[in-house]
Amino acid sequence: MEYLYAILPWILIFGIFWFFLIRPQQKQKKEHQDMLDKLSVGDQIVTIGGIKGKVVKIRDNNVRVRVSSEVDIDFVKSAISKVKEKGNNSQESADK
Repeated sequence: MEYLYAILPWILIFGIFWFFLIRPQQKQKKEHQDMLDKLSVGDQIVTIGGIKGKVVKIRDNNVRVRVSSEVDIDFVKSAISKVKEKGNNSQESADK
């Protein structure tokens, strides 16, 4: 019984760390991976370095981003921080 009282505080500490630190970090990582999986050509993105641009080409783990009229930069997919605006590849946007 003494062993139970000795180990119980450690179990509680681990549970608190898991609930407040590990679990939210895993959730955030999963959301970021889902965002990268849904990335498509035409999306407006921001990289972890703060570079804004439009996705021009996606190949495996690489993404080509147009940052200016004739300037394209290749990035690793994981370097994308967020998608600002989803591209609209529909026929309606082509008519406008």
